[in-house]
Amino acid sequence: MSQEGAQGKPQRWMLELPFTCDEQLTRRMRLRFQSLQQRNMRPQDGEKLLRPNEHIYRVDFIQQHQLRFLRWNVRLERPGKVTLTGTSQHWTPDLTHLMNRQLLEPVGIFWKKPGAEEVECNEADAQEFGERIAELAQIRKVMYFLLTFTGGLEPAQLKGSIVFKA
Repeated sequence: MSQEGAQGKPQRWMLELPFTCDEQLTRRMRLRFQSLQQRNMRPQDGEKLLRPNEHIYRVDFIQQHQLRFLRWNVRLERPGKVTLTGTSQHWTPDLTHLMNRQLLEPVGIFWKKPGAEEVECNEADAQEFGERIAELAQIRKVMYFLLTFTGGLEPAQLKGSIVFKA
């Protein structure tokens, strides 16, 4: 995170932004699902209800302009897979429901095989996804993500961030 290069010329900063689990928003979305079940009601047409292995995360952009995607930093403490899906949703205090049409593509899929040290991903999709996030950051201070954990992986076993050149 140096400001100056080898010859004293200013360089752009590296900006690493962590994925933070939004426990309150995840809980609200789970309550929505429970409420529908208790009332024996169906969700709105196209509404996305959280499954038990899905959680809402957020990235807070402390800088929004002139970001260039560099890389993902995803560490998984155990084998399994996590799928990161960006959303075009802007949540408000009254919690507008998440609709399937608000889920963005491509998604970032990261996995760790049993016995492996390194986390793998589909690099082309991950690159395109990161570039899309850099574009969306220009118009947002916060971006929300739907993270799906499979293969026995749980939120506590993930450390993730996205790195930009700023």
